[in-house]
Amino acid sequence: MALEIKGLQRIFKMKKNSTEMELADPDSNMSPSEVMDFYSMTYPELTTATVHGPEWENDRTVYRFKTTIGTKG
Repeated sequence: MALEIKGLQRIFKMKKNSTEMELADPDSNMSPSEVMDFYSMTYPELTTATVHGPEWENDRTVYRFKTTIGTKG
């Protein structure tokens, strides 16, 4: 029986209108910050977000994009 080595799939999550969205990894060679910049063209709220993580969920590496726009205190 051969040992198989697999990399973890990266997933990026963000909240939009109190709904958590999953964003696919556009390029595994990009850093999480570069992925956030990539998605900021589609989701402008990411221009002021920060990257949190990684966390591990079900054999996936999860990074969260968190923004403070629209929150008080």
